[in-house]
Amino acid sequence: MKISGLLTSAGINIALSVLFISLYSVLRKQPANVRVYFGRRIAEEHNRLREAFILERFVPSTGWIVKALQCTEEEILAAAGLDAVVFNRILVFSLRIFSLAAILCVFGILPLNYFGQDIHHVRIPSESLDIFTIGNVKEYKHIARLRLRHLTCAMPNPSHFTVLVRGIPKETKESCSNAIDDFFTKYHGSSYLFHQVVYKVGKVQKIMTGAKKAYRKFKHFTDSTIDQRCRAISYRCCLCGASSNSFQLLATGLEQNQGKSDLQDSSLKLDDQECTAAFVYFRTRYAALVASEILQTSNPMKWVTDLAPEPDDVYWSNLWLPYKQLWIRRIATLLGSIVFMLFFLIPVTFIQGLSQLEQLQQRLPFLKRILEKKYMSQLVTGYLPSVILQIFLYAVAPIMILFSTLEGPISHSERKRSACCKVLYFTVWNIFFGNVLSGTVISQLNVLSSPKDIPVQLARAIPVQATFFITYVLTSGWASLSSELMQLFGLIWNFVRKYILRMPEDTEFVPSFPYHTEVPKVLLFGLLGFTCSVLAPLILPFLLVYFFLGYIVYRNQLLNVYRTRYDTGGLYWPIAHNAVIFSLVLTQIICLGVFGLKESPVAAGFTIPLIILTLLFNQYCRNRLLPLFRTTPAQDLIDMDREDERSGRMDEIHHRLHSAYCQFHDTEDIPLEKIQTVGSDEEQGCSSDKSNGKETFEEPRAELSHPTLNGLPVSRLRHAVKSITFLVRLQKRGLSE
Repeated sequence: MKISGLLTSAGINIALSVLFISLYSVLRKQPANVRVYFGRRIAEEHNRLREAFILERFVPSTGWIVKALQCTEEEILAAAGLDAVVFNRILVFSLRIFSLAAILCVFGILPLNYFGQDIHHVRIPSESLDIFTIGNVKEYKHIARLRLRHLTCAMPNPSHFTVLVRGIPKETKESCSNAIDDFFTKYHGSSYLFHQVVYKVGKVQKIMTGAKKAYRKFKHFTDSTIDQRCRAISYRCCLCGASSNSFQLLATGLEQNQGKSDLQDSSLKLDDQECTAAFVYFRTRYAALVASEILQTSNPMKWVTDLAPEPDDVYWSNLWLPYKQLWIRRIATLLGSIVFMLFFLIPVTFIQGLSQLEQLQQRLPFLKRILEKKYMSQLVTGYLPSVILQIFLYAVAPIMILFSTLEGPISHSERKRSACCKVLYFTVWNIFFGNVLSGTVISQLNVLSSPKDIPVQLARAIPVQATFFITYVLTSGWASLSSELMQLFGLIWNFVRKYILRMPEDTEFVPSFPYHTEVPKVLLFGLLGFTCSVLAPLILPFLLVYFFLGYIVYRNQLLNVYRTRYDTGGLYWPIAHNAVIFSLVLTQIICLGVFGLKESPVAAGFTIPLIILTLLFNQYCRNRLLPLFRTTPAQDLIDMDREDERSGRMDEIHHRLHSAYCQFHDTEDIPLEKIQTVGSDEEQGCSSDKSNGKETFEEPRAELSHPTLNGLPVSRLRHAVKSITFLVRLQKRGLSE
């Protein structure tokens, strides 16, 4: 790629970034877009935007930048959780490292090149490794302290007392619930509290979900008691403005009897829905930790215990998967990920052909006249390859999320963290190695034929692809950040929903931060910065702008837009640490190749100890700090248990555990007591309290009893099903007539 193509890409991306940031500073002030740009604050803080007409609303401003910079780490921790703090620290750490690299490049390497000193007389100073080591250890310890404080200083967490049990052997004549109770009473009698069986997502969940949707659809009927004649309703068309014909609800005894028979046919048989998984509750945190870490039986595939995720983090649809299938699922998803990564080399190779104008003209002769134009050649070679690659990459994250879901994770955070690792491996292989190898090495020789020549081949290949990496930073970095700030897809959907579909506002849905896409992107740019700074230091200013802009944009988004529903407790930091260590070792290997090309054995001899020291430092971090991210120290848990027992809060905590994990949580959002049907009070199960003038429901005598579903409102659910069935049947009858 020529320098003119690089300048073209830089101009286009800079113009788009300035345009999007300016539009954002105006659109964020409009009341119609308040749920797009302040979704978290509205959902959690219930803030409202003023509707008054103010001229300032239509003028771009930089006030949001000042607020994002002034926000402290404690405010981010309170608003977005520990994962947001970890992500922010990754950006800060990268910004510091590459600022130091840029200073060393400007005041060290460039003067030496200017005065004519050969590069093979220059070695990498050991001080740079010392600074990196000290900085990384401080960051690691800081995140570890925050994680311990997050686990110990927070409100009592039900997951600390709960263990998820899978692989429960079920006898033919004994229910799953009885088997669990007998086992833990026998082997954990002193600490066992009670248990809750996990059910398959079957008839109960479908009925509740249907009741919730139907309640929203017939919401206007529930404001008052439905009489013999219902008030007319109409739906206005969003295109022509016409209204549909109103209809009336007429009660007939035949259809009431049909509704009763349908309700009896759909009786709930929960005993058949039991599966081999359950939440087991213990009296203390320490007892739950011990039960989750030890092997319960001589068969490792039975009575498998793990610490339960937080209630909002549970991925219910995967809990009923047979434990024996999980290893097969993991192997299958691993093979699928590898095949997908190899298949993606096809578009990468095509994109590399676009960046090389001579090869493109030879393979596609009909484009020769078009490419002879100067501005077209600059656009094709400078801007188009990175844009096409970015379009292809949009399909990567959903596919990796699908693979991670098929693995059978028990929590949403585990699924997203697994997808983060897969996306990171994918981008490192296809964006870095795929472009480097497909662009140079594969077309000249087989690099795998002589592994000892890999450092030399990388040293030759990276300068050739440096301009492409710079354009990738511009497109996937600068322009992507400005697009993230503007929330382009959310803005379009908000307009379509309000002014075309005329749908009501969904106050419940607020997006969560996409860590599985943003963390790999930041770490990939760190890899490009480490590897290219040795041979192509021109990339450093572009990376510095990206990290600084990302520091502002992501803080703004975490504070205003995204809502945190679950948190990994800082588990993204070990992923970032491993990626940085890999980037540093790869950079040192490339330095070996550079010194080999320059025939400088002395400089290569100084580089080999740096690789060894880096690996030793990584092993120290794995032994000293990584265990704090894998489990919770027993000392802290015992201290917390003793403090709760001393203060008398333990009984209250045990009482709250009964309602901590609710599998059928949809019933909490539906005021089923408001849904009534047409008929006599006796048939509807309602009675009139004449003393206070209010109408209430009487619970039927035939109650569904189950030890793990004490909170399930079965009677109200039956009334809801009868009401919905009655309304739907009458609506169908009216349409047929």
